[in-house]
Amino acid sequence: MDMEMAKGVVKAAQDVLSTMAGIDAQPGAPYLKKGQVAKGDVTGIIGITGDKTGSLSISFEKPCAVAVVKGMLGPDIEDILRDVKDAVGEITNMISGHTRAAMDKLGLNLQSGTPSVVMGDNHTIQHVTSAPIMAVPFSTPDGAFTVEFCVE
Repeated sequence: MDMEMAKGVVKAAQDVLSTMAGIDAQPGAPYLKKGQVAKGDVTGIIGITGDKTGSLSISFEKPCAVAVVKGMLGPDIEDILRDVKDAVGEITNMISGHTRAAMDKLGLNLQSGTPSVVMGDNHTIQHVTSAPIMAVPFSTPDGAFTVEFCVE
């Protein structure tokens, strides 16, 4: 199921960023993450419950996060910090929703909570299970982001 979930997460991230921000995201090789330090400067994280429990996060490098905001809201940004926080929260929620819909088609019923957003250099991410954390790096013309998930 982890491989199917990884496929669902990759497709969800690509679809959401393309549709909502006009960003072409290319996935890299998935890997098991060690440690808790985020791979970006701003992270959205959301808890998952239902047939499995866990969490999903997406961490953006600063230039990529700004490109997401500009893609969603246009170039005239009034409050970049607030807009980045709001956009990353919304993108996290949408990727979670698309992933859960894909898992539902496989017979796995999942729900999610409200995303939290953390910003800052070298911030940490606390996933809610002791399961291994799968990470998928993505590259875009405006920088990188990494999606992480773990379920048990």
